[in-house]
Amino acid sequence: MSEEKNNPKTLMQAVSYFSKGDNAHNFMVNLRWPDGKVCCPRCGTDAVRAISTRKTWECKKCTTRKQFSVKVGTIFEDSPIKLDKWLAALWLIANAKNGISSYEIHRSLGVTQKTGWFMLHRIRLAMQTGSIVKDQMGGVVEVDESYIGGLARKMNNAQRKRTGIIGTGGANKTAVMGLLERGAKGTSRVHAEVIPRAKGKVLMPLVRKYVLKGSELHTDQNGAYSKAREDFNHKVVDHAQCYVKDGVHTNGLENFWSLLKRGIRGTYVSVEPFHLFRYLSEQVFRFNERKDNDQERFFKVAGSVFGKRVTYSELIGAGKRLPA
Repeated sequence: MSEEKNNPKTLMQAVSYFSKGDNAHNFMVNLRWPDGKVCCPRCGTDAVRAISTRKTWECKKCTTRKQFSVKVGTIFEDSPIKLDKWLAALWLIANAKNGISSYEIHRSLGVTQKTGWFMLHRIRLAMQTGSIVKDQMGGVVEVDESYIGGLARKMNNAQRKRTGIIGTGGANKTAVMGLLERGAKGTSRVHAEVIPRAKGKVLMPLVRKYVLKGSELHTDQNGAYSKAREDFNHKVVDHAQCYVKDGVHTNGLENFWSLLKRGIRGTYVSVEPFHLFRYLSEQVFRFNERKDNDQERFFKVAGSVFGKRVTYSELIGAGKRLPA
């Protein structure tokens, strides 16, 4: 993280700082090329010529001598939104405990709700870096699954017909799996992803992928984990009888599911299954970086915008219904 003393530490400071002069542009340039050598995002050469009047550079080696800005090759590429608004949105979503809606971005930054929705999904792409398991989990690891979707008992007939949800349990909802590596207070880390179904042939390969062999594995009584004892010290807690027994529990993951569902129901109201993995990445990032301060979380997201891009057509998907 940059050590400049004038880097903002609060939202108000961030909005004020990035809206002045070339601060937002210079911040992204320094973050992208900390050694001061600007490189072409297309061919990687540093043989570029600065065009200061346009805040762009011209590559001397690309055959068409294409110009590029600091936005090219990032989640900001081809966006007409100025960097000061992008950085304000980054700060907001990185530090909103229960997430932030596209309507709030619309009201706060003066963009349309549709643009706010697009901005948030681009930023969630950057947040996926903090939700990836770089090293296998070890020690004591909790594993659990949950189901995300509307509550059928609160739906009217028209909503049931539109969503196809007919049951009150996990039927027709989206299954998600979570793994939590216990650590000292505040250092536990979690990984979560969407799964096609909560069956052993789906769950166990993921457990073996993310958890070190021989680790202590805590699950509920779900029979899908019956083969876990072959590779792990598998301990089970029967939720029909209790939630904690001799230190065996999945309460850490239950807490994560609670935070996730609170954000979805309270902030986003509903989430299309097509996009659920993006919201999972957002919540995983926020959980894993919960001990950082606002500035540190902002820098981690800002430093992850490079080399990533998602288009609007990719977000809405062919034949998919637009989100409300």
